[in-house]
Amino acid sequence: MSANRYSPARVQGVYAAPSVDAPIHAELTIPGSKSLTNRELIIAAIADGPGRLIAPLHSDDSARMVDALRALGVGIEEVDAGHEFGPDLVVTPAKLEGGKTVDCGQAGTVMRFIAPLAGLAAHDVHLTAHETALHRPMGGLISALRDLGVDIDDEGTWALPFTIRGHGRIRGGRVEIDASASSQFVSGLLLAAPRFDVGLHLVHIGEHLPSLPHIDMTIEALSRRGIRIERPAVGEWLVEAGVPRAKEIAIEPDLSNAAPFLAAALVTGGSVSITGWPAHSTQPGALLPEILQAMGAHVGRHGGTLTVRGGSGIRGLDMDLSAASELTPTLVGLAAFADAPTTIRGIGHIRLHETDRIAALIGDLRALGGEAEELSDGLRIIPAPLHGGAWAAHHDHRMATTGALIGLRIPGVEIDDIGTTAKTLPEFTMLWERMLRG
Repeated sequence: MSANRYSPARVQGVYAAPSVDAPIHAELTIPGSKSLTNRELIIAAIADGPGRLIAPLHSDDSARMVDALRALGVGIEEVDAGHEFGPDLVVTPAKLEGGKTVDCGQAGTVMRFIAPLAGLAAHDVHLTAHETALHRPMGGLISALRDLGVDIDDEGTWALPFTIRGHGRIRGGRVEIDASASSQFVSGLLLAAPRFDVGLHLVHIGEHLPSLPHIDMTIEALSRRGIRIERPAVGEWLVEAGVPRAKEIAIEPDLSNAAPFLAAALVTGGSVSITGWPAHSTQPGALLPEILQAMGAHVGRHGGTLTVRGGSGIRGLDMDLSAASELTPTLVGLAAFADAPTTIRGIGHIRLHETDRIAALIGDLRALGGEAEELSDGLRIIPAPLHGGAWAAHHDHRMATTGALIGLRIPGVEIDDIGTTAKTLPEFTMLWERMLRG
């Protein structure tokens, strides 16, 4: 299959965030979901025949997944279908060979989803990542894979880089895992489990399980391809051995990537519409309409378009965001302009994302004159007058987009590395400026 790669135009380096002095009114289409794209790529790679992903995301994270699967021997071809944001992907399963190094970049989905799949390969697979991602938790997944009989050489670090000694099969069966650090541990095992000899009986034994919608997303993706999954208790899953059906799957827009655009309506007192908003979605971003409405927005749907309008102001809230922690940076940006303090709880695990997001958000807000304080499982934002200045992205795409959101109201905000948005949305600056043009 072709190894050509679609490369979206992207902006690198320092970005002077545009400011506005009037309400924004715009309608936008957002590229496909990263979480769905990378899950569907994994399932298509172990299906019973060639399948097609329609309008998938093309970003650094999805490109890493494509490269990883090709390294295992899977065929992936780009097919132009006239979509604005890039070609469809045709995935042709093959016997997993390995014998290669997989560079996961900054992609948590790649390191956590490829590791179980690599145990099914016939030869060794060496997993590594960008230096800014080597700290990301892997110990719980390594432990579970070893309990399933997978041979992993991590030189005692319980972290990347490590080598999986592939033997072409994983027996499966019952295994316990502490996935408190990342729900991706659970999703990675569930995605590969149909190809285990006897399936998988997975039991979470940790005190906390973040981002449950992402696990629901994994289960729904497998179920629509004919894989039976039972949930006998909270934190317990039974996956029957089998081969997923090859299908054509249309990828939803990335609802979390829509967050800063919708939030712009509140920040400017205008309106922003996102086309193609699904009636039902397991994406955490599907919680945005409810959250934004609670913060003072007027939210409406017409057909497949979601519209958010700014109200009389932005309300401070006390919220548990454990189900949608990836929305935290955007909501912190909104909370900086609220009429009262905002407390966000249930997000302690985001200290271990691309950066320590809690510390980074507090540091960047304080650098602009704002105030926030760290909590054991979150943070509290106290609105204060802001001024322009440097906003550090910390190699984190959601930190970068939050700087752009604050810059709409505060002239002189400069994001040090807007290029980091390419991780999940290479077209961010193009879409941001399209929104400003209305």
